[in-house]
Amino acid sequence: MRDLDWDGCPNLRDLGGLPTPRSATGLTRTGRLARGPRREQLTGPGWSAARSWGLTTVVDLRCASEVGPRPGDPDVDPAATDGIDVVHAPTEDHDDAAFRRVCFPVLDSPEYWPHNWRILPRLVRTALETVADAAPGVLVHCSAGRDRTGMISALLLGNAGVAPDDVAADYAASVRAMAGRPSHAPTVDRQQGWTKAEVDAWLATTTPLVRDVAARTDVAFDAVGLGEHHRDRLRDLLTADAA
Repeated sequence: MRDLDWDGCPNLRDLGGLPTPRSATGLTRTGRLARGPRREQLTGPGWSAARSWGLTTVVDLRCASEVGPRPGDPDVDPAATDGIDVVHAPTEDHDDAAFRRVCFPVLDSPEYWPHNWRILPRLVRTALETVADAAPGVLVHCSAGRDRTGMISALLLGNAGVAPDDVAADYAASVRAMAGRPSHAPTVDRQQGWTKAEVDAWLATTTPLVRDVAARTDVAFDAVGLGEHHRDRLRDLLTADAA
């Protein structure tokens, strides 16, 4: 099962278990990379389950102003996260005028992804390098685990040779998981109130964009200046016998 049952958090999945010709097993490797929403939702048992999965590093894609507990979050003993590295690697800068103008109207859509790496290439590159440099057992997350996490996950999976249709299905799973849920995003999230019919209509429009990103990951990597070493490392994390 790719879905991860870490108490308190919806929309958690292992990026392993997807077909790829680049792996000797024919599938991306499990227990190495996971995607999800804001970690503050995890309960104590949720953190224990994450440790059992093999969590070593959390890569937080959010802006600094988004980090921290919110009303309704569980009260967790700080010792629950002892030994787990938390690295902040934001992919967005909400003070950047060009980013605000171009991306804010479409922040809940993969339409903004190419603009993100065009306007803020250094931030996206740093996030990818942070994942690449971490030991296996990485959780990548943002607020909803859908948009910023969706962008990075699409690049990771496409780079690992996962078929664009499967990458788009992974994105769609997050859209469906978070529809109707508060995401605690810093901007208005239209999807919090969507019905199933609205989600279906949205995915018919947006999954082709995800497929295109997954089919052409080198375009994004070239745009942000990601080096070959880090491209290889990201691929190995999901495909090699020993990461």
